[in-house]
Amino acid sequence: MVGLLYDFLANPLGAVRLTFDKAVATGSDPAVFDGKDWGATDLFRQFLFDDGGLSQVPFLNPSTITTVQPNTLVRFRGMIQDMLGNELYVGTYKDGETWRTNKFGDFFQFPMATDSSPDMRVWERRLLYCVPVPGQNSWIEHSSESLLNPSSISSSPQREKRHREDDTAINDMDMQVTNEEVHASTSNKKMREDGITSNPGDTPTADIGSATSVLPYFDRTSLPCLVKIYDSPESDLKLNDVFEFIGVFTFDPEFPVDKNDNNDLESILDDDTRIQMPPSKVPRLHCLIHRKLSTQDFITGSPTLELKSQLMKAIREALLGHLTTILGNDGVAANFMLLHLLSKVHARVDSIAVGKLSLNLTCFNKETLSVYGHRLNLVLKNLLPFTHCVPLTVDYLNKTHLAPKKDYQTNRLASGILQLAEGSHLTIDETQLQAGTLNSTGIENARVLKCLLEWQKVEYDFTYYKMDMPADIQLLVLSEGKSNILPADLVLPFRPLSVDAAQDVEIEVLRSWRWYLATMRSLSHSIAQEMQKFVEDDLVAARQADRNLSGLDFSRLLTMGRLVSLSFGETSLTLEHWQMAKELERLRKERLQGSL
Repeated sequence: MVGLLYDFLANPLGAVRLTFDKAVATGSDPAVFDGKDWGATDLFRQFLFDDGGLSQVPFLNPSTITTVQPNTLVRFRGMIQDMLGNELYVGTYKDGETWRTNKFGDFFQFPMATDSSPDMRVWERRLLYCVPVPGQNSWIEHSSESLLNPSSISSSPQREKRHREDDTAINDMDMQVTNEEVHASTSNKKMREDGITSNPGDTPTADIGSATSVLPYFDRTSLPCLVKIYDSPESDLKLNDVFEFIGVFTFDPEFPVDKNDNNDLESILDDDTRIQMPPSKVPRLHCLIHRKLSTQDFITGSPTLELKSQLMKAIREALLGHLTTILGNDGVAANFMLLHLLSKVHARVDSIAVGKLSLNLTCFNKETLSVYGHRLNLVLKNLLPFTHCVPLTVDYLNKTHLAPKKDYQTNRLASGILQLAEGSHLTIDETQLQAGTLNSTGIENARVLKCLLEWQKVEYDFTYYKMDMPADIQLLVLSEGKSNILPADLVLPFRPLSVDAAQDVEIEVLRSWRWYLATMRSLSHSIAQEMQKFVEDDLVAARQADRNLSGLDFSRLLTMGRLVSLSFGETSLTLEHWQMAKELERLRKERLQGSL
């Protein structure tokens, strides 16, 4: 019945307010709602999932930012680039004899005389600075068919704006009335006033808006968003995770600051605007539901195929044939490229990232790179959701900050090139690397890259200490000879036999390949006990034949066997696939010896 009374899309705060009023009317003490829901979450769940409302919720992106209205329900997909700590705000207060709630909104009213009144409850919310996933390719489109699974949803109870006698009138005021702000970081939870008052004739009001550190002026083609999280465990959201947030959108491109007003509160805000970014710079989203996304969630428009053996073999054969053509009919390189594209970190044992398979294709020069490197870059962009290419030169290493670094003046994490989402692909072009001298930055960048390849970790610089952040990034190195800087898991001399261009691929086929790569990567894999004994005997025999073989060599071969199985859609290693992996390794070593 609530759906008949309130427009969840255009006025979600109205529905939140109703559930709050009902909860209070039943005798509940508003103080108990700190960190808890009062029924609003179930209300929105019913609308979004049971009643099919999710498909009607618009995505917030550069093309919609000028059309979506403030205080409406939106969806935003992005990576958590920075975690800005916690913020205190007045969650509920008493207006006469009636309790009101400010939850789920930026701007609201309450008499300032109640600032220290027991009839006011200060609550807490988390601030996340989110950006579109780095390296997201243009073919990714949001689809109404890509709906959230209600069983996998995390929820934050809904929030509300100040009490409205007239919803429409108040909606017009939401981004104009700026009041007192109470901000708390994790290390210094002090209250302070960051705002301006409303019109001189109005009752003094106070707003608890955003008190974040400096947020950059955003590029309209890459829209960031300040997401405010309510009542969710910290462990639910982590740095660099990719999420879809559904919540109330607030944004004011004409944020008013009257510098001629001598009001004390406005003077405080006037000082802070030099180091604070007002809502006119970065849109806000007060989150009520969030879900962690994988690369599969971005493969919209792809067919949902059954994991049938013959079908997987057919898709594999077609994709492998395309990769072979792209790579100048070098079938060995195409096979290793396929395994590389299916690799992912599926476990960590001590410091070892199990499942990674970085690839170093050698024998590239300026001419072959312009042909095959260009083709390879295009096919990766067409197949994978998130791709990046780094041109490795001495000048690049000396000037670029690859790892994120904490800026304590702005209290922000300055993002680096290697702050990437899980499942991203990174191609490193080493063919341009010439003799030169690395400065301290260059040496540090080389070390960071080496650490990423070897351990799938990126070292974040917090000035007083450094922290290893786990990564899951597919790394491809193109070089003239074996890279001395980047020790890849597999080194393979590239031997193209032709320069024939690949045929155009129909969009349906391309979509099936995207689906195939994302789905095969997500499958679990095991080794049956009898097969495990066979593999162990094989590895013992290999060690007896070559005493130079190490545990890492055996681990890499097992990873190859696992990936060969997955490439056929199989979740258990078979003898046939194990033999295929061993044959590929033999061909690789044979080619390496021939290139010496």
